[in-house]
Order: sequence, then C-alpha cells, then structure tokens
Amino acid sequence: MDQCSLFYDWNEHRRRYLPTHVELDDGTLHDGMQSLSVVHPTIDEKLKLLHLMDELGIHVADIGHPGAGKCVAEQVERLAREIVDCGLRIRPACAARTLVADIQPIVEISQRVGIPIEAHVFVNSSPLRRSAESWSLDRLLSCSREALSFSVSQGCTTMYVTEDTTRCYPGTVHTLLSAAIECGAKRVCLCDTAGLSTPNGVMALIKYVRQEIIGIERDVKIDWHGHADRGLSLANALAAVESGAHRIHGTALGIGKRSGHTPMDLLLYNLRLLGIVEHAPASLHAYCEAVAAYTGHPIPENYPVVGAGTVQRGPGLHAAMIRESYVGEDDHRMPDEVLEAPMAEGAQ
Repeated sequence: MDQCSLFYDWNEHRRRYLPTHVELDDGTLHDGMQSLSVVHPTIDEKLKLLHLMDELGIHVADIGHPGAGKCVAEQVERLAREIVDCGLRIRPACAARTLVADIQPIVEISQRVGIPIEAHVFVNSSPLRRSAESWSLDRLLSCSREALSFSVSQGCTTMYVTEDTTRCYPGTVHTLLSAAIECGAKRVCLCDTAGLSTPNGVMALIKYVRQEIIGIERDVKIDWHGHADRGLSLANALAAVESGAHRIHGTALGIGKRSGHTPMDLLLYNLRLLGIVEHAPASLHAYCEAVAAYTGHPIPENYPVVGAGTVQRGPGLHAAMIRESYVGEDDHRMPDEVLEAPMAEGAQ
C-alpha cells in the first residue's frame, strides 16, 4: 500500500510560497538563561550544548553579552575558542546595547580568538518604554548611530535589534531601521518582545519592512525573534518564514523569561517536515535532554516530539495503531523516524 494514500494532507491546500533555506539563531546560552526558573549551566555544560547545536546544523549561537561583566566575557571567549579549536560550523554572536563600551569586548574577543563574532546591537524601541524613561526618538537615533557605526568600523557583521518592534508605530520602525541600514547594519531583527503578535501581525510587519524600508536594491537580511506570552511563538515563527524572514531565533524547549521564546526544537522539527532544514532525530532528542538536565527545566511528559508521552500507547490512541502497522509494536524510534519508515511486512 502506498503510504501517501493513507491520508490527505490539507496543509498542502493552497500552500503559500516557502523558501528553500532559512537560517536559525539559537539563544539558549543567552536569552534562555534569563528565566528565573532555570539553573545556569557550568561552562563545560555550555560547551556540550554548543556541540549539540552544531550537530543539529544550527547556524548561529548567541553566546552571551560580554559587556555585562568580566565573568560573562570570560565565558563568551571560552565558547568562541571552542568553535575555533574544534572546527565547529556554528557561528558565534554576542548581544550588546547601543553603547560603544558594550561592543568593544566583542571586538577584542573576536581578535584574540581569531573568529568573526556577529554583533547583535539592541535598543528598546517600544513607545511604552520610551514614555516611561522619557527617551526621545532623537536620543535613540543618536545612540544607535554611534554604536552601529563603531561596530561596522571594527569589521563586525552587525545586526540592529529593535526590541518590541511589534508594538512600534510604522514611522518609528521606518526611522530606526533606515538609520541602521545607512550606518552599515547587514541585518535587522524584528522582535515580538511582549509576545503580542499573531501570525497575521508578523506577516504584516515583515511585508512592511521588506517593501517600505529595505526594498529590492539593498542586501539586508531580516531576522525574527518571538516570545511565547500568547502561546503563538511557533506559529509566528513559521509565519515569519513564510513571509520571507531570513533567520529565526529560538531557544531549546522555549526557555527564557516569562513564558519563554520560540522552541528551537519544535521549530527544527516543523521546518524539517516542510523540507526546509534537515537534522538527525537522535541529536534533537539529545539536545533537549541535555538542556533539561543542565538547566533544571524538565521536559513535560506531553511536550511535542520529545516528551515521553508522545510515543506512549493508551486507550483510543489511534496514532499507536497506525504506528504499529508500519514498524511493529516493539519499535521505539522517534516520531519523525516513524514517518519515514516503510510499512511493516504484512500490514494492511
């Protein structure tokens, strides 16, 4: 029996354009550590996580904010050196406020280690934050221009991150991103910092930035960074991919402040089903288990794909019956391996 004849996939109905390649930025070692409920891994554990990210084919790892202090800077340098010494494919990135003093440590670590480190220079663009802090748009522009110009002059690939982009007025978004591009930023990161967006909002924002700010003549990439306050982070990330975002951010198991971020593991799994990325299922499971163990953040039993309950049998569990018809009841492979398995001999 042809496996495809067993079901009709409504996901293919009037399917929109999907890219053939999307990059991934893993913020587990930085954004993921901002949750009050996680234990900070040791440096040796962080090095192991870095290797697991590399095995999964994740393109960029945010390895910290060296401007935050000496201890963080030392760990950032150790992680960057591991990439060089072990010949890992994953590229390092570091966060920095729109301050020259924050960017300088990134430059110095990059020079000492001998590897380019992408600078993610962020500013809080939210009208709410600006009102609370009495910040003017001119002040944000001045700080941004100074920091971005310095970063670019030092040879850093520079991304401008506008926190809370999804609550900014179009005119503010246009002013800030246009200034960043003029200063030499090669990427702009659109953020749903409060987890406010729906997929429709994500599509509208990315369309606006692509058409009204970047245009067709500028070679500037768009990143998407989402939070999970409404439980829509994964749906929003997939909407960003569909809308033409070049790189998506996430953290393992979605860990991070408040409700967390886009779960990198589930993003990888869904992008694999869409034929956009490839990864080894065993590596995905190892990645999730390692993060759970090192951060004290257990994987819920009903967590999709890697949760223990996703492969358990139970009364009325139709998936178990279908699964057994393909691979037999004693097979314990991961769900995505089962999807690719041939039907068991004699199954009808």
